[in-house]
Amino acid sequence: MDPEGVPFRRVSDRLTTLRLIERGLGGLVFLAAASLPLVLRLAGVWGGYPAWLAWALPSAVLATVLWVLALVPRQVRAIGYAERNDDLLVRHGIMFHRVMVVPYGRMQYVDVTMGPLERMLGLSSVHLHTASPGTNAVLCGVPAAEAARLREQLSARGEAKLAGL
Repeated sequence: MDPEGVPFRRVSDRLTTLRLIERGLGGLVFLAAASLPLVLRLAGVWGGYPAWLAWALPSAVLATVLWVLALVPRQVRAIGYAERNDDLLVRHGIMFHRVMVVPYGRMQYVDVTMGPLERMLGLSSVHLHTASPGTNAVLCGVPAAEAARLREQLSARGEAKLAGL
């Protein structure tokens, strides 16, 4: 699916840590909510709740959370981007591959954001905004220095392509 002869740059491996933290915390919250019937049953408050269901629900949630966490490193390795003369390619996905082509002349602005966990890990997210809301691309896990360089480079190329129209 990738265009031949186009070298893609991978995002930082620290994105794996960031996603493990985010999805792990979310999974813990979901697991705590799913374990509530089990805790109430073991405490004797909800004795009529079926024991098999009280154990099956948190077990299924735990298995799902562990599966999601196991997929994170592979998902991060699948993310990449490539700068070409006329456009930027952004790819991601393991099972469902997606390669998005964003022409420089169509970019309206480039936005770089950094949340608290991203800041702690030295990462940024680069948002490419175009006139069409369906083609707005997000590139997560870019080191902060590279994100600043990308913002300036893509903005300059976008202005040059717009001036040529």
